[in-house]
Amino acid sequence: MAGPEVAGPTRREQILGEAARLFARHGFHGVSIADLGAAVGVSGPALYRHFPGKEALLSELLVGISRRLLDGGRARVHHDDPHAALAALVDFHVEFATREPELIVVQDRDLANLPEQARRTVRRLQRTYVELWVDVLRRTRPGLAPAEARTVAHGVFGLLNSTPYAPRAAPPGDRGPDARAAVLRRMALAALAAAPA
Repeated sequence: MAGPEVAGPTRREQILGEAARLFARHGFHGVSIADLGAAVGVSGPALYRHFPGKEALLSELLVGISRRLLDGGRARVHHDDPHAALAALVDFHVEFATREPELIVVQDRDLANLPEQARRTVRRLQRTYVELWVDVLRRTRPGLAPAEARTVAHGVFGLLNSTPYAPRAAPPGDRGPDARAAVLRRMALAALAAAPA
C-alpha cells in the first residue's frame, strides 16, 4: 500500500529557494531576472507572474524568514522550565543556521537593498525575536539586566549565524552536518551558561 503523497515545492517556493541561493552566491545586484528564470526553468519575464520584480522577491525572502524565526521562537518558549525553553530556542536556531545558510548571507549583505517599508518590517520582526530570547534568558537568570541579556543573545546569534562562512569543503574526520550542528549547539549552550548571573 502506497503512503500519502508528499507535495513538492510550488513554483513560487522554487523561485524563492533559487533566489536565496543565487543572491547568496552573487549578491542581489549580481543576479538578473533572466538568471532567476533560467535557474527554475522558465523565461525571465515568466517570473513576473509570481513576483513584480527582484525587490519584491528579496522582500518576501527576508520578511518571510524573519516571520518564520519569530513564529518558531514563539512556539518554543512555552515551557515551565526556562532552561528547557532556552535549549529549545538554541535547537531551533541551530537548525535554521545549518539548513538555510544562504538566507543568513542574503540578510547580512542585501538588507539595505530592501524597500524602506520591508526593511522596517524585517527590523521589527528581528527585534521581537531578540526579545523572546531576552525574556527567556532573564527567566533563567533573574538578576540579568535587559541590556546584558540582549548582548548575550546577539553574541549567540553571531556564533550560530557564522555557519555560512565556514569552509565549504569538509575537513578530514568531519562527520557531517548533524555532527556540526551538535558542536554548534554545545558551543551556544556553553556561551549562554557563561552569561553573567
